[in-house]
Amino acid sequence: MDLLIIEGVTKVFENTKAVDNISLRVPQQSIYGLLGPNGAGKTTLIRMITDILYQDSGSITLNGIPDNSQRSLYIGYMPEERGLYKKMKVGEQLMYLAQLKNLSAKQAKEKLIYWSERLSITDWWNKQVGELSKGMQQKVQFIATVIHEPKLIILDEPFSGLDPINTNLIKDEIYNLKEKGATILFSTHRMEQVEEICERIALVNKGKLILEGAVGELKNRFKEHKYQITCSETPGAILPEAPFEVLNQSGKQLIIRIKEGYHSNHILEYFIVKDIPVYAFHEILPSINEIFIAQVQQSSNQIPVA
Repeated sequence: MDLLIIEGVTKVFENTKAVDNISLRVPQQSIYGLLGPNGAGKTTLIRMITDILYQDSGSITLNGIPDNSQRSLYIGYMPEERGLYKKMKVGEQLMYLAQLKNLSAKQAKEKLIYWSERLSITDWWNKQVGELSKGMQQKVQFIATVIHEPKLIILDEPFSGLDPINTNLIKDEIYNLKEKGATILFSTHRMEQVEEICERIALVNKGKLILEGAVGELKNRFKEHKYQITCSETPGAILPEAPFEVLNQSGKQLIIRIKEGYHSNHILEYFIVKDIPVYAFHEILPSINEIFIAQVQQSSNQIPVA
């Protein structure tokens, strides 16, 4: 079942289509990556999902609810820019923001205690936000985003300013929220985080959707039939009739690309015939970062600049 359905959404600013006829379906209880270079239209799309902006055409449905003001109660949005009042105390601010999301004072206090203990910020309650480091502010903003248990959690660069320990802490909480039923829409420029966290991704460029699918399926779709082989000894010259070409060799390790019409068994057969034991053999799949760069460059060459 899809929690978020975006159909044919377009948004135009003067003569520029910031979002151009985008359609997406975000499955319920999933972690979904929304990717794209700067100026691709990601932020505009997120602002339409959260009702900060309204689309010129198309529809956005969340949990079966079409465009209306009540939809925002089901959303927790953590923007890349800090949205906190710097002179307000942490505890007061989180209580205030929780009650804006229809929690009673009692419910807000219970949730604040729970999250303060989980993220180790109990000692900060009476500190002004402006006194906190960037990483500490990020933890406060994360709590403000999830304290009302939204069905859709939108995280834009959620690990910004966090050290590795707190990055893992927030990452674990994202997984926990997903297991409890939340759907996470995750936007970042850190492709290694996308590859680790996201189940599906959508890639936009110049307002258009250029790629969408499960992370594993996309890595297989764009693979280049490359393999890494580690031998027991440095192999001799590779014969021209070998079922592969050598892209790189460093001692006993080879990076190869299989030739058209052959498959991986032919590679192993070649080394068996040469009487060279193979210690390790695996296919090299492209990273999400490599796919991102290649697809953005390709689409930029195809899409005329407005």
